[in-house]
Amino acid sequence: PEKYRQIAQLVARKRAERESITRELMEQIGQRLAEVGIKADISGRPKHLYSIYRKMYQQGKDITEIYDLIAVRVIVDEVKDCYGALGVIHSYWRPLPGRFKDYIATPKANLYQSLHTTVVGPHGEPFEIQIRTWEMHRTAEYGVAAHWRYKEGKTDKDFDQKLSWLRSLLEWHQEMREARDFIEAIKVDIFADQVFVFTPKGRVVDLPAGATPIDFAYSIHTEIGHRCVGAKVNGKIVPLDSPLKNGDIVEILTSKNSPGPSLDWLKIVKTSTAKNKIRQFFKKERREENLARGKEVLEKEIRRLGHEVHQLCRSEWLEEICRKHNLASEDELYVAIGIGTLTASSVAARLHDLYEREQARKRAEAGEAGAAQGTPGTPVVAERKDWEGYRRVSSGIRVKGVDGVLVRFSRCCSPVPGDPIIGYVTRGRGVAVHRLDCPNMAHMAKESDRLIECTWEEGYSAAHPVEIQIVGVDRAGLLADVAGVVADSRINVLNSFSRGNRDGTAIIDMVLEIRDLNQLQYVLQKLRRVPDVLDVRRVVRQSRARRSVGG
Repeated sequence: PEKYRQIAQLVARKRAERESITRELMEQIGQRLAEVGIKADISGRPKHLYSIYRKMYQQGKDITEIYDLIAVRVIVDEVKDCYGALGVIHSYWRPLPGRFKDYIATPKANLYQSLHTTVVGPHGEPFEIQIRTWEMHRTAEYGVAAHWRYKEGKTDKDFDQKLSWLRSLLEWHQEMREARDFIEAIKVDIFADQVFVFTPKGRVVDLPAGATPIDFAYSIHTEIGHRCVGAKVNGKIVPLDSPLKNGDIVEILTSKNSPGPSLDWLKIVKTSTAKNKIRQFFKKERREENLARGKEVLEKEIRRLGHEVHQLCRSEWLEEICRKHNLASEDELYVAIGIGTLTASSVAARLHDLYEREQARKRAEAGEAGAAQGTPGTPVVAERKDWEGYRRVSSGIRVKGVDGVLVRFSRCCSPVPGDPIIGYVTRGRGVAVHRLDCPNMAHMAKESDRLIECTWEEGYSAAHPVEIQIVGVDRAGLLADVAGVVADSRINVLNSFSRGNRDGTAIIDMVLEIRDLNQLQYVLQKLRRVPDVLDVRRVVRQSRARRSVGG
């Protein structure tokens, strides 16, 4: 009673008044959605005082941090209507920053899906809105995410019967001696996106639709998956890529002499669990093989650059690269190259860059020593080299007629190996390298005496930040599809930001680590083929360009 009085004092409005506000909000939302042709079922409730107390106690929150004292749920027919309703609500009431969550694009682990947003209502108080489809609602209501179940709400009797029947599976299994009798008693298609199969002893295994015996094997135990050599479904031997159906009895055939999983299995399995376990097997079991392969590939790349292995493969340089990529040792570096996590060309390019820096430092020290030994009155003239092209300097750039000069890459146009480039001599900061199509060229051309020809070192390849922008239709999963293409291209994402527009489009800005122009063009072409992507382009920040002419 004491806690009740405390919470009642903190909640300014009485429950009857909050119920009246809830009805008003429901009517306004329904009217707004009807105006744009969105059919919706709207319900709501003011939060009970005990629920408020429990949330404050369990989550350690103050009453001012409880934003769902009043909550409204909107149920629509299709996913697109979820986002349409969200746009209508946000255009009518101001959303609170940081209080929007898209569980449709990124469902919870328990398959819960919904849009959550908190807005400031007409009375100046925040209230929470959940938007979902009927299918999402059934999953939330009758699954593990039953947070919003209303006693007075309507229920799907057929769905309730299925769940009640499913809970009876264990009782049926105990009553029936034979597993086959048990299977025949429950062989029904429950969910279209899931299959329920059984071990020979009657244990139920839940798998995604299209799952194979290999997925089944790894769901039972990792070693069973690794030693799998065949499978029986309903007593008959079947190929390992056969899709399983509801009610199948699956038996995995194993052998202690099995060499382990095949790389082809990665193209067959449907579950992330199976894929991860197969990848871990090859990473662990074939470590020595990958180590030797990685070392061989790196040494070959070093020789291609015109160096001897001992010149570039120094312990301190290899340790520096390991630290950059969070690798524990040189061996782990070779393994990463062997399995393709790192490319030999990028590692060799970094080693080459470190070698060039050391050579430039030695040349500078030799010049200072010569100057110290010169006789008074006799000026020491630096050795003049005959220019036969571009000089070699650090960072993979050759500057025409100059050795050992500091090179910086301009941030305004972010050049990468393969781009046509030009140098701009800065005051005290070396040569800033720009793309020839940089928007600052007009500004730099006014000081043409400071422009200098430069080119990329032949064979040079190293990671450079490049900003790109993707414009597409604002739909659920667009960001995930784009990120998947980038990940499949083995490109690191340094930064990412996405936003939606009122015209139904979405803009995704990304900063990628790009090795060279070929890699950039490759990933841009792949992104253009993503469904609903309208445009993909490389970004040049003109607002920043004027400040970064000198790098």
